[in-house]
Amino acid sequence: MTSTTALAARDITVGYGSRPVLEGVDLEIPDGRITVIVGANASGKSTMLKALARVIAPSGGPVLLDGEPIARMPGKALARRLGLLPQSPVAPEGLSVAELVGFGRHPHRRALGGWSTADTEAVAEALDAAGVAELAERDVDALSGGQRQRAWIAMALAQRTDLLLLDEPTTFLDLAHQVEVLDLLTDLNRRSGTTIALVLHDLNLAARYADHMVAMRHGAVVAVGSPVEVVTEQLVADVFGLDALVMTDPVSGTPLVLPRGRHHVLAR
Repeated sequence: MTSTTALAARDITVGYGSRPVLEGVDLEIPDGRITVIVGANASGKSTMLKALARVIAPSGGPVLLDGEPIARMPGKALARRLGLLPQSPVAPEGLSVAELVGFGRHPHRRALGGWSTADTEAVAEALDAAGVAELAERDVDALSGGQRQRAWIAMALAQRTDLLLLDEPTTFLDLAHQVEVLDLLTDLNRRSGTTIALVLHDLNLAARYADHMVAMRHGAVVAVGSPVEVVTEQLVADVFGLDALVMTDPVSGTPLVLPRGRHHVLAR
């Protein structure tokens, strides 16, 4: 299946101070699909996502949105096109879920404009889509981890962007809530065609939910393609330093990684 690409990094170099994390990296995010970026700790996954969202400015090479460098775009114009949910976001104390989600409408409001009917509709739709409408008046601080994460996703949905980037949205969630969040993102993608790119640590969940996968190692992209193409025993060994068996997941038909370890291998 061919895909067009609206968001792309071209030969970018990104670092912190004098320490480069990404050097000469190219990456394309296919439109209308779910892209999952995987890799070991310190492989550059989160740095790549931050560069795509203009949280960090590359020292070399552009990030392009519809062919235009995002560095030249006004902040609100970019926020109307691209939403970002950072890792472990923190809400101001005493904020209700509805108020948090309302912040997602900021890019669409004029400097002196009041709250509009369109804003109200967007917030209501986002609350409903994220499954938190019944929690609208609850304080964000009082929510469970899964509920809180869905509230943050609702805020991102309220932006009504064509592109949504999420940095480890399942971190600190139990398995049931991880699946819940990833199902929600898949629903959004399938229903509205929203292009989604996210960083995940769990390789099996990444393989199950991704249409398109990117594997990174030491600040470089080392594999790109479908989960079947990317998640191989050799790649798991090269990228994660893990001796593992890769088989077909009996539930989803996607690759399933089974670490061998040293103590739980059946005698042959």
